[in-house]
Amino acid sequence: MIPFSPPRIDQKIVDEVVDTLYSGWITTGPKTKKFEKLLTAYGGHKITLCVSSASAGLELMLRWFGIQEGDEVIVPAYTYSATANVVVHCGAKVIFVDVTNDFNIAADAIKKAITPRTKVIMPVDIAGWPCDYDAINALVRNPEIKKLFRPQTKEQHMLGRILVLSDAAHSIGGQYHEKKVGNLTDITVYSFHAVKNLTTAEGGAVCLNLPEPFDQEIIYQELNAKSLHGQTKDALAKTKIGGWRYDIIEPGYKYNMTDIQASMGLVELARYDDDMLVRRKQIFDKYTRDFSKYPWAQTPEYECSGIKSSYHVFLLRIKGISEQQRDQVIQEIFNREVAVNVHFVPLPMMTYYRNEGYDIKDYPVAYDNFSREISLPVYYDLTDDMVDTVVKATVEAVEKEII
Repeated sequence: MIPFSPPRIDQKIVDEVVDTLYSGWITTGPKTKKFEKLLTAYGGHKITLCVSSASAGLELMLRWFGIQEGDEVIVPAYTYSATANVVVHCGAKVIFVDVTNDFNIAADAIKKAITPRTKVIMPVDIAGWPCDYDAINALVRNPEIKKLFRPQTKEQHMLGRILVLSDAAHSIGGQYHEKKVGNLTDITVYSFHAVKNLTTAEGGAVCLNLPEPFDQEIIYQELNAKSLHGQTKDALAKTKIGGWRYDIIEPGYKYNMTDIQASMGLVELARYDDDMLVRRKQIFDKYTRDFSKYPWAQTPEYECSGIKSSYHVFLLRIKGISEQQRDQVIQEIFNREVAVNVHFVPLPMMTYYRNEGYDIKDYPVAYDNFSREISLPVYYDLTDDMVDTVVKATVEAVEKEII
């Protein structure tokens, strides 16, 4: 069986983790702080806080911005549940909008959904392809849109407009007009989950890029406390001579990254652009070439006009089929011992959100994308011969079911 997305675990990873185990620092410590600094240099944003997951990072930033009951947060209908779930956790209302043919949130749909209750827009870089940040950033700065904004907290008054909180769980390493993801809007959140390009087993990072008059260093300290039960000092800070005393300034959360996780990230980040992304692009290129001869195959866009994907998920769509036919094709591919997936079932189709009154019929592009999509394996150790096997299994499955 060709697996879908196993993590890359080699001797460099093992050695770095073992070094951490012997160092005496297995929770948040010097390697986490080093990883934060290197992520900041890599992305070009202002400062980074590493956290236990992307979900934790998204919720942390919503709560920092004061999102609460009565507020609205705009989210694409096509995303993983975490993007919307964190809004629900804060007591706010999720406002789903449709996406475009590239799977990402539609800027014109965002504009139509904005009301005086809108506090945050959460674009999602599906499969590693950056959203249209020029359009989204321009939208929240539009004087007519800014007039609708009703700030309630200190942070909302300081920003004076809707916050753009990017869910970049798929897209570290992606580029948009010569700028790296992390440096494209107000706040960006990465995921380092086990199936991601750059993994720390579990984990995430918050990339702060807020405009003046925000002081990013002060915000970092605030977030560091919020992510450690409201504690004013983390374990590393308390090791300084006489530094044992700390305070609890709010009932915070337990969202910190450990040095064991960060040690994996340090290895992966050092070889990310010159190794990991190179191999992933080669796999994308080969899939694109191999499927180009089949008129039923619709391959994803991953490089165009200064925009580059992180090559996270290869979203193959089959033209002219139904959701049920797509499911049959997937089963046939599995029968040939190749693991594939679907990214994602649109959230209005999920039981919880359907019971809340959302209807997939209101998001026709999201449904069309989903109903024809099959995610193919992409990972560092996937060889060209294995790619040939995936393509052969997919072609045979499609031709058996629909041709």
